[in-house]
Amino acid sequence: MSNSADYAKLLETGRPPNIKELFPHSHALIVSGKVIDRALMAKGGAMTMAANGRNYFIIRGALQAAQRANSAIIIEIARSEGGANAYCAVNYWNMARIVDNLCNEMEITIPVAIHADHYGIKQEGDLAMAKVEIPSIFDAGITSIAVDASHMPDDKNLLANLELNSCIPDWAGLETEVGEIKGAQGLSTVDDASFLIKGLDAHGICADWIALNNGTTHGIEASGQGIQVELTGQIHKALAPYGTSGAQHGTSGNSSERLRSISKETATTKANVATALQMVSWGLDVNDYGNALLDETGSFRKVKGEGVTEEMWEQMLACADANGWKGGAFKQLNVLFETKLLGQAADIRARMSKRVEDFVYNMLVNVFSAEDSADFAKDILLKAGSYDLGAKAERIEDPAEWTKEQIIAKAAELDTDKGPDGDFDD
Repeated sequence: MSNSADYAKLLETGRPPNIKELFPHSHALIVSGKVIDRALMAKGGAMTMAANGRNYFIIRGALQAAQRANSAIIIEIARSEGGANAYCAVNYWNMARIVDNLCNEMEITIPVAIHADHYGIKQEGDLAMAKVEIPSIFDAGITSIAVDASHMPDDKNLLANLELNSCIPDWAGLETEVGEIKGAQGLSTVDDASFLIKGLDAHGICADWIALNNGTTHGIEASGQGIQVELTGQIHKALAPYGTSGAQHGTSGNSSERLRSISKETATTKANVATALQMVSWGLDVNDYGNALLDETGSFRKVKGEGVTEEMWEQMLACADANGWKGGAFKQLNVLFETKLLGQAADIRARMSKRVEDFVYNMLVNVFSAEDSADFAKDILLKAGSYDLGAKAERIEDPAEWTKEQIIAKAAELDTDKGPDGDFDD
């Protein structure tokens, strides 16, 4: 389709203004996150991967897999991973450029959204900087954002989302979050999720996705508790009139069977995968859904002849040991080793990307049912004739009932167990 008149039209009308300005001669179909969400909704019973691009090889492999599967895809990075205090070389300000360059190099023609995941607001004092920084990341090619103020109480979470909305283009994909990611404790409820979505709706804001604490964790899942499918479905059903889809965080470590259930039995269209892709790219031994396997000493198992060279892995282990990093803390190696990984021989670089490609392809096709969702996205854009798909639902709530004072009062009436502090970073 890349040489067709339809594809030329998609490039002309389907790319948001920031992307057209940054890459006027590009043949990469970088689109709003709204487009990806609508495509997976249209296909039904499917979600696509939001691949955390912690390194260059992950992004390259994920794009190759999506093209192979003819799947729409999201490339993302969280604020902790790629913000001002990043532990990854890929960041909010260079991610779109990396994606665009790779799409043109590899003739990738599937629709791709560039998502700023977990734009964390941990306290009200963070809002002033956010009002400056959020426009800057859209200037750099972000096409979708997750405003994550879930660390704060319900009223402050909603008020932060309302205050920052003017910094986000109307055409952009929008994700919000309720309930920090903390496993089986402090699970999200219909009430607290509805409070957030209804409050946004009253102010004319239709969130494309909501992320919940539905029983999962970030990083390496060891408990076996995993995602609570029934709870997720109940919350999504309650939010259906407001046009809100689900964003599933913390997929690493959840079985393929459970992830298939999330895809088929809930309104989830976006599934974040981060730690698994990092481990796969490095060449660590993982199970079928990306959880890194350990040897008898509790250390990660490196597969000989896959991922980075054995010599590079020894350097990475030595660095982690010197810094006292274990388990999930290995993520800190990303920014320290990016240029070293890029400096490996061509065949090593190729096998790193290929391993990611094969893993992502299997997830897209055999777990998420995302294959051929690219066609749905392209059809939606062609029919709309615009990069801006608008809101999925009309306003239901009365804004007069959702003033700041009423928001605070309504939040005080919520009976929710927040549990201990969770993992709201990535």
